Amino acid sequence: MTTEQFIAGKAVEAVKALYGAEVPESLMQVGVTRKDFEGDYTLVVFPLLRTSRQAPAATAQAIGEWLTANCPEISGFNAVQGFLNLSLSNIYWREALESVIADADFGRLPQTGRRVMVEFSSPNTNKPLHLGHIRNNLLGASVSELLKAAGDEVIKATLVNDRGVHICKSMYAWEKLFDGATPESTGIKGDHLVGDCYVAYAKLEKEHPEVIDDVHKMLVQWEEGDPAVRKLWETMNGWVFDGFEQTYKALGITFDRTYYEHDTYLLGKELVQKGLDMGVLVRDPDGSVWCDLTADGLDRKLLLRSDGTSVYMTQDLGTAERRFAEYKLDSHVYVVGDEQNYHFQVLKLVLKKLGFDWADQIFHLSYGMVELPEGKMKSREGTVVDADDLIEKMYQEAKATSEESGKLEGIPADERERLYRMIGLGALKYFILKVDPKKKMLFNPKESIDFNGNTGPFIQYTHARICSILRKAAEAGVQARVAPEAVLSPKEIRLVKIIGGYPQKVAEAAAAYSPALIANFAYDLAKEFNQYYHETPVLKEPDPVLLGMRLALIDTLAATLRKATGILGMELPERM
Repeated sequence: MTTEQFIAGKAVEAVKALYGAEVPESLMQVGVTRKDFEGDYTLVVFPLLRTSRQAPAATAQAIGEWLTANCPEISGFNAVQGFLNLSLSNIYWREALESVIADADFGRLPQTGRRVMVEFSSPNTNKPLHLGHIRNNLLGASVSELLKAAGDEVIKATLVNDRGVHICKSMYAWEKLFDGATPESTGIKGDHLVGDCYVAYAKLEKEHPEVIDDVHKMLVQWEEGDPAVRKLWETMNGWVFDGFEQTYKALGITFDRTYYEHDTYLLGKELVQKGLDMGVLVRDPDGSVWCDLTADGLDRKLLLRSDGTSVYMTQDLGTAERRFAEYKLDSHVYVVGDEQNYHFQVLKLVLKKLGFDWADQIFHLSYGMVELPEGKMKSREGTVVDADDLIEKMYQEAKATSEESGKLEGIPADERERLYRMIGLGALKYFILKVDPKKKMLFNPKESIDFNGNTGPFIQYTHARICSILRKAAEAGVQARVAPEAVLSPKEIRLVKIIGGYPQKVAEAAAAYSPALIANFAYDLAKEFNQYYHETPVLKEPDPVLLGMRLALIDTLAATLRKATGILGMELPERM
């Protein structure tokens, strides 16, 4: 039960006792008291005036007097016109802390019964994953965990774009320019080798534009099942899949279901034929198939080329139909960059025209691009930051910063190496996820490693500091315990308030598909602890009742940090 729900329930009791009326709890408007007024939470009494038949100030005064006389959890009030500002007692905050400690599922909301698929990553097999893919993967994985915490059943899916013109470009370049090179013969990771082929093709086409005709012939041969083309395609895709798997493992990314475009594009063709039969789609004289969306304020959208080959939209139609039929989904979230906003607008419209009412349950989680201090990245020009290189760079930054600060001195070498990886990945994940998904972002690896700002390492170090305090207390035989006579200071009440607001923050973040709200909650909680710890003795506290309560409080705070950062995919070390 949230504090707002508690106050609303007590206010219902007050109205019944004062006015003899049963009113629904939903009528009670409760919020945090504004900083310029005394009190913790405010009850708005205007909706109750029809029941009280009194002026706003008189109604607020009467309810305030009843609550302070009959609820030990409410210690005082002040009425300002139709607003009743309530102060909660030490009894309430102590019991609130005890309630969080006793709730093993604290922060997990009740099951909704909704089944949601979240599609993310969805790479092309013509290049390795890069920084833009990292934001996509981290955002998709985090949104999945966020929706789970909010009570949804979540299926994490990826669609591998393993066929098409772009794939044939890498294949063509390998045949013409790479003299039979393999990952084994070159020592180059498979996805990187294929990416080199793609970059090489771009240069080749620039010098010889006519080669694009050969690439299109190769695509037609692929769709016709040409054995030689198919064998090369399988071989090069195998190299890429092995490379992807290594990168996913390093990032901690997993999927429940993997789809492949070569399995789904024919499904889309069947839907295109259905649309033609329905009269929703039209075939042009050259044989290409289009959907006319001009009446919807858009334009004509190509669904099949004149040579019969499919486009991305064809595939997405078929994949969406299969997923909703296969999983009986209540919602489908596509995590795709904002340059594809138009694509998903069209996808929903075409699906609606084909008669699929569930098209309204499709949601495009559109996120801004990631840029580097030196500007945008371009795959075909080879100017991207590869995910593998960035992960290694984060490790090196974490190592250098940790050694410079001396924070890991005295820790065995093998554990230090593990911590460097944990700190580097934590910095990367937090720096990317703390930004609202809709915003473009500038990624600066060195800035993300700072132990003192709004960063992952700051939260990790805070957690390690709390664990150190708890270890020392355990070694001294001191128990973390909230005794009935424990009195919380204003700063301790402030910490309990923030911790107690975590479930509501999960609900808000899930509704907005924004892990940034969770990331910044974790930072605020860590920052508040550090201010508290700077001013309040814990292990040096002579009063055993206060000592036990403070240990229980910071233990609960650490557990809440782990839950919040777990949604972000971060690990929190116990030693730093």
